Amino acid sequence: MKKLILAILLHLSATAHAETIHFLTEEYRPYNYLGDEGPSGASVDQVVLMMKSVAIPYDIEVLPWARAFALAEKEPFHCVFTTGHDAERDGEFRWIEPLLVDQMMMVRRKDAAIAPKTLDEAKQFVIGTQREDVSASYLREHGFERIDYATSLDSTLKKLLAGRIDLMMTSEKTFETMRAGGTPVEPALVLEGKQYGIACHRDMPEEIVTRMQVELNRLIADGTQDRIFERYGLRPNAIRQAAN
Repeated sequence: MKKLILAILLHLSATAHAETIHFLTEEYRPYNYLGDEGPSGASVDQVVLMMKSVAIPYDIEVLPWARAFALAEKEPFHCVFTTGHDAERDGEFRWIEPLLVDQMMMVRRKDAAIAPKTLDEAKQFVIGTQREDVSASYLREHGFERIDYATSLDSTLKKLLAGRIDLMMTSEKTFETMRAGGTPVEPALVLEGKQYGIACHRDMPEEIVTRMQVELNRLIADGTQDRIFERYGLRPNAIRQAAN
């Protein structure tokens, strides 16, 4: 009986290992985007290094965020990143994290006369974000009604610069990258910190999740993650998470 159980477990393990893991992401520089040679970015680089060590077949595809998110919710062996981890999403996925720890913030057009000092003051303005983005959930949870949804960060930014929205949601590191690149935006309101990671379909085998987490922990512990951030002009994670 024990031999039969062992044989079944080995068969299931081998089947799991043969599955290709499909990583889905969006255009959100500098973390994930479609470059000349395929998917690129600070988060993509971490996923590539992690999966090389895990030695499981995988691919990475750049899609509109709402579609990527929906596939990871519905399809086994699908994961979406760089995904904000909040209470609403916690039990919907299996998590490997953190790819990033950052502050959420609202930004405005440079020299715009918009300066909310609190969340309540910001509610009078039209706030831009992306569908299924963690910032969209944040706005809804805090009672915002004037939310403008777009399919990508670039679309939201274009609306901001064209004056079609008053403020846009982003992360502090992304804002710094925009400013360094000459994009005429300014900080308007710094919000709470958020952890971002890889959100995998809830049926992803525990063994695979554990192996991916161990490899990401190693990238963090040996300084590889911070060196990747530096290559993309990003600060190291502001909140260091212990590797458990």
